[in-house]
Amino acid sequence: MKTVKVYGLGCKRCETVATMVKDAAAKFGIDVEVEKVTDPKSIAMAGVMSTPGLSVDGKLVHSGGLPDEAHLEGWLTA
Repeated sequence: MKTVKVYGLGCKRCETVATMVKDAAAKFGIDVEVEKVTDPKSIAMAGVMSTPGLSVDGKLVHSGGLPDEAHLEGWLTA
């Protein structure tokens, strides 16, 4: 199972990223646990300079804007 964290203060883009991760995982048959991190201090400590941020299994893979599906597939299947 992959552990995915979505970093953001709860804005629409952050919610969209969480949904995109869940949809991509379902499409590719990958079990994921999605956690939303909304605490500003935790977001900064994770190294996220622009939200939404995304980490997979503890590695920050994306920051700022919406990731595309090809990148999501790569991050989730790695």
